[in-house]
Amino acid sequence: MKIIAIGRNYADHICELENEKPDEPVVFMKPDTALLRNNDPLYYPEYTQNIHYEVEILVKICQEGKYIQEKFAAKYYDSIGIGIDFTARDLQQKAKEKGLPWLLAKGFNGSAPVSDFVSKEQYPDLQNLNFSLKVDGETKQEGNTSLMLYTINSLIAYVSQFITLKKGDILFTGTPKGVGPIQRGNILEAFIEDQKMLTCEIK
Repeated sequence: MKIIAIGRNYADHICELENEKPDEPVVFMKPDTALLRNNDPLYYPEYTQNIHYEVEILVKICQEGKYIQEKFAAKYYDSIGIGIDFTARDLQQKAKEKGLPWLLAKGFNGSAPVSDFVSKEQYPDLQNLNFSLKVDGETKQEGNTSLMLYTINSLIAYVSQFITLKKGDILFTGTPKGVGPIQRGNILEAFIEDQKMLTCEIK
C-alpha cells in the first residue's frame, strides 16, 4: 500500500502558514514505514526540534483504478478514518527554502498515525463531516470537510490521472487551521464527529 497526502486543502490553514493558494491539488507521499497503527506512540526523533500535528480525514481505496472520472470516484473507496500528518516543520522549512522535496519532513518513521477505518455508510454526507484534535484534553484543531478546497471525489479523480490507486492505499485529505508543535509527554486524541477514533502519545 501507499500513503498519498494532500497539502493546502483548507484556506485557513494556507493562511496560517503564509502559503499561496494552489491552482490544483498539492500532492505528496509518505512511505509505508510512516504508518503508526493501534494507537502506538510516536517516539520523538533526534533529527528535528519542531514536529507539528496536522489532523486529517482519511479514505481507504477499495479497488484499483486510474484515470477515474470524478462522478465515479465514490466507487473506489468504502471506508474512512482519521489520522495525523506529523510534519518536521524545521526540516520542511529548510527544504522549501532550497526548493527541495519535503520527503524527510513528512515521511519519517511514525509520521502517519492512523485510526481504524469504518464504513463510509455510517456518515450521511462525507462532505459535511466534523473532525477535531485534542492535545492533553484541549481542542487544538476543528474542521469540517465542507471547507475543503478540493472534495474527496475530486482528489481521487485528480490523483488517479497520475498514479494508479490500488486496494489498501490511504489518502490523507488535508488539515484545517490550528496546527502546532508537539512535546514529549503530550497525549493526542482525534475525533470524527463526537467519536474518538485515535490516540497517540508522544514519548
